Amino acid sequence: MRIDPIQIQKQSKLITDYRNSEENIMQYFDYLPFEKTTYQDRIKDLKERKFNRKKLSEALKIMNHNWEAPKATYENIERLTDENSVVVIGGQQAGLLTGPMYSINKLISIIQLARQQEEELQLPVIPVFWIAGEDHDFDEINHIFLPDVPKMKKYKLLQRVLGKKSVGHIPKDETYANQWLTSVFEQLKETEHTKHLFATVKDCLDKADNYVDFFARLIYQIFDDEGVVLVDSSNPEIRKLENDSFVNLLELQPEISKGVYDNERRLKQKGYTISLGVLENDAHIFYHKNGERVLLVRNDSGDWVGKQNEVLLTMKELITIAKEKPELLSNNVVTRPLMQELLFPSLAFIGGPGEISYWSALKPVFQAFKINMPPVIPRLSYTFVERNVEKLLMKYDLTGEYAVNYGVESERDQWLAAKNDPPIPQVAKGIKEAIDEAHRPLREAAKSIRSDLGDLADKNLNYLFCDIEFLEDRLMKEMKEKYAKELYEFNVINTVLRPNGGLQERMWNPLPWINDYGVQFIKDLTKANCSFENEHYLVYL
Repeated sequence: MRIDPIQIQKQSKLITDYRNSEENIMQYFDYLPFEKTTYQDRIKDLKERKFNRKKLSEALKIMNHNWEAPKATYENIERLTDENSVVVIGGQQAGLLTGPMYSINKLISIIQLARQQEEELQLPVIPVFWIAGEDHDFDEINHIFLPDVPKMKKYKLLQRVLGKKSVGHIPKDETYANQWLTSVFEQLKETEHTKHLFATVKDCLDKADNYVDFFARLIYQIFDDEGVVLVDSSNPEIRKLENDSFVNLLELQPEISKGVYDNERRLKQKGYTISLGVLENDAHIFYHKNGERVLLVRNDSGDWVGKQNEVLLTMKELITIAKEKPELLSNNVVTRPLMQELLFPSLAFIGGPGEISYWSALKPVFQAFKINMPPVIPRLSYTFVERNVEKLLMKYDLTGEYAVNYGVESERDQWLAAKNDPPIPQVAKGIKEAIDEAHRPLREAAKSIRSDLGDLADKNLNYLFCDIEFLEDRLMKEMKEKYAKELYEFNVINTVLRPNGGLQERMWNPLPWINDYGVQFIKDLTKANCSFENEHYLVYL
């Protein structure tokens, strides 16, 4: 395995400025991400705070027991009771078969940074992955993409989910889930790993009650000795620890909501793209009614209502719910970062580009609780290059960095055009220009005789152009058939390194690579020490 850093050319202004620690954006955060003293300063801040480590560890043990977590995980849960221990934390939705590759990349990032900082600080640093089981958009996670040249192909689980139920509360449909899993594996080539891989995944699916369980069990099959600790944000055991925090969130809602609203407006004025879309009366808390999540807002009377008037609760009623039935509440994208920060002594938060963007508006949330936002570290980003793709890059004198940033569609078209000298499109264009010039006297004569004859002459020219274009298309079709193998190879490069015009990690699921190489390539990458200051890495398998 070779790992080479590269630059990504088309990043947002916010992410570019954040990586460069520009003052314009850093004023919205409490720590510089790549400053050497950041983690020592963070440790000092954490020593001023108290965490319910005992109850948190007990809740994590109960939760992880259900997923048959490995021994290394339980050891780290136990280490969390040490008053000096801290965590590196990050999270994602519970995607099918782990979801897109960026979920795996984020786990690798969390584990690597935790290991690096444990060695540096000589303190227990525990990797924690927060599964966003409370999210309710099932359509975001009910599918995966697999490679199908020239484009990725979507494989969707056909289970229908009505309403806005949390993914952690959606029971698995045995029939649809097994049909989907079988159809996905039918797309894979048979390798030495396929039989065992299918049996492992099938076992995880069979034992899972819902798709969060399926995700967690599969993650522990991949990361079985790295000590990562999984936590489901929708789990009742976690909710029991959050009642006081929910009460405080409700009481501080005006300050939090106005602060985030103002911050988002300021950021947009500076030219940064933020997609929170918050309002001043947003509660940033969901209420669960009849199994569905209802986003609350504050009305003019100070009561809490659903955006569609699905529910009406007084402040007193909602406070009582927070104290006695916190499982009926959950966080949105604004308050979830705070909640995980109140539960865990976080040395750092690992985030993707989208998360860093919306975290930039959240400083008022932390300020309301009189705590600092944790250091926000950009996750490691990888593109995997197999040997056949590396050979194709060399064959056509292309670089992986260029293909990742721009794709190779224009290079493919230029290569094909160069197979004729001069290229067929160029010849056709020249002929049309010559015909246009030779035909002009006829058109002018026709227009001088009668206007309708001028229209007829224009149509006549168009017919001539159509004949040329017909022949051009036929010749290009023959050329494409003649060089079908080479064009396919260009499309392979594009499908692997810039699928659907974006980064590989946003489209590819790890399944094809695990089928080819087993989970060892993930373990090897996890053991590496990659700098978080580099934007992206090419990983040659």
